[in-house]
Amino acid sequence: MNTNFSENQKETNEDSLRNLAIEYENLPHLGFIETLRIIARSWSFVRFFKWRFLIKWTLTLISLLFPVLVLPWTLQIMIDHVVLGIPIGGPSGYQGFPAYMHPILDLMQDMSALEILIWLTASSFLLVIFFGAYSNEQRDTSEADMQQGNDTATQQDNWTHGGFSFSGGISGYYEYKMNSRLTQSVNHLIRAKLFHRIQSLPITTLEDQRIGDAIYRVMYDTPSINQMFYEIINRPTLSTILFIVAMATMVSAFPHVPEVIWCAAAVFPIYILITGPFSSAMRRVQERSRYSGSLTTSTIEEGMDNILAVQSLGGDDKERQRFGEDSKESFKRFRFVTLVEILLANAQLLAGTLVLTIAFWVVVSKVIDGELSPGNYGSLMFYFGWMLGPAVSFATLWIHLQRFVPGMRRVFALMDLPSEEDIGRLNIETIQDSIEMRGAGLVYPDGRRALKEVSFEAKIGEILAFVGPTGSGKTSLAYLIPRYHAATEGEVLIDKINVKDIKIGSLRNQITYVFQETQLFSSTIFQNISFGKPEASQAEVEKVAKISGIHDFIKSLPEGYQTKLGSTSISKLSVGQKQRIAIARGLLRDSKVLILDEPTSALDPETEQYLVHALQAASKDRLVIIIAHRLSTIAKADKVIFLEDGEIQESGSPQELLANKDSLYRRYVDLQTNSD
Repeated sequence: MNTNFSENQKETNEDSLRNLAIEYENLPHLGFIETLRIIARSWSFVRFFKWRFLIKWTLTLISLLFPVLVLPWTLQIMIDHVVLGIPIGGPSGYQGFPAYMHPILDLMQDMSALEILIWLTASSFLLVIFFGAYSNEQRDTSEADMQQGNDTATQQDNWTHGGFSFSGGISGYYEYKMNSRLTQSVNHLIRAKLFHRIQSLPITTLEDQRIGDAIYRVMYDTPSINQMFYEIINRPTLSTILFIVAMATMVSAFPHVPEVIWCAAAVFPIYILITGPFSSAMRRVQERSRYSGSLTTSTIEEGMDNILAVQSLGGDDKERQRFGEDSKESFKRFRFVTLVEILLANAQLLAGTLVLTIAFWVVVSKVIDGELSPGNYGSLMFYFGWMLGPAVSFATLWIHLQRFVPGMRRVFALMDLPSEEDIGRLNIETIQDSIEMRGAGLVYPDGRRALKEVSFEAKIGEILAFVGPTGSGKTSLAYLIPRYHAATEGEVLIDKINVKDIKIGSLRNQITYVFQETQLFSSTIFQNISFGKPEASQAEVEKVAKISGIHDFIKSLPEGYQTKLGSTSISKLSVGQKQRIAIARGLLRDSKVLILDEPTSALDPETEQYLVHALQAASKDRLVIIIAHRLSTIAKADKVIFLEDGEIQESGSPQELLANKDSLYRRYVDLQTNSD
């Protein structure tokens, strides 16, 4: 029976992974309007960090303006007035220099070439300290990127934790610090919000959500917000400001050579025309790459989660082939991303070559004609070379956004799933009397009916058992009490109050549910048992551990209750040991309702009887609900509710039901006894 379950579960997981691929194929591709909506929603997060963002923006502007406003003209002074020895303020006056440089030239007018050289050297030394070193081919930057691959996943760590500045020196250091803090804060915010949203999803949604896909969204899609955070405002505003400043500088310095001004003005449109067509291609390949990447992550998670089923069914080759196909598809999709980026880079190279060729031809012609000096050639070529950066930045803004919009679309899609609706208004301090159902029914979102016309009442101080064949609705019925599922028909009442009117937090504080599938945390055994009651003492934890029959095993471990249950440690525990820890955890929590789903399925008869007696003692001041098949567990119940096909067929004490020879419960007992 366990083998069949494992095989069915494995087939379900495979269907789930295939559905991820189908989901992508059926998902509408991002259009212009939706892209703008995602961009606006991403930008809305800036309100949480507006001052830090403003400081970062200002420092970035300074680091970009410095080379535009200063470096070309210091180079021009060096060539014309130091190397060639042309006097400052000669026949041409200050022609070829912008107006803001004229006061500095006034100071240098009577200096010799050596004095000018010393002055330039000293000022350059100070500028290097504050802004770093620049040349025509490279610039000093501040960054702290880790080694990464070309794939999306490993690049996310740098997008999440890295910092960057266009300048070095003191200015770059402080900009880098602000950038790093801001980047980590933004990503922490979006990850925390997404994680909280996942936790608040209804249990039906969580059952359908692929764990690997959710992990991929939290870890690898959320860092897209960092890039969009800067791209949305930094690129257009900074590039526009730099363009305006550059044009104003050119007009101020070379009003007599309009060709140079027009050449500078042509930089932006040339880049936009050449690189613009790549935006839609970038968006499409990024969408496909992220979905295929999440499919591979889901395959890994599902395969590891069901490793025992795979090995027991001899499915190693099939699982390896399945992973290989998904990994191959992911690699294929990423190759398309790389191809588009290579084509884009070559288009940018073409645009840059075209701009510099035009600039070289115009400037050299003017130098030969005597309209420009050799120093003007040096400053202008430096100037045009530097201006390629802002031009590329502005022209490729929309393209770069297409790299990150698909990631944020996946994040917001998960955020926008309907959360568990908390429509309650009342807080209950403690359950005093009873739980009652009146004509309760449950229909799942896909239309399957799980429960119909369920009515019963159970009081504090009783042990209630839900019994019935597999698929009869026992767990679904238990889920209605803490509102893991909301009844679609009838009422579920606690102390005569409809559970829909009680706040979820208040309701679940009063109910402890020990699930059939045991979940343990990667912490110590003590912390696992005391999870629902962190303030519990050692004596309290040991007491419930003794009741569940796990105390002796824990004491035999070298570290006892401080033994850490990491993934390796948990795998070494037997199913029964895990179940006993989970039962101890449930018994320790101070709640008026304790629900146990198949609590004795992995316990030996002696431990089972010990636990049954303990539950009898626990039921004196709480309601204990047991979902069970084993008769020895049910025998001590005060009331049995027998379900079949989602309906209550009969109820009463075990003795009353067994006394009725026509009882379905008796027939169920006879079948189980005969099979034993």
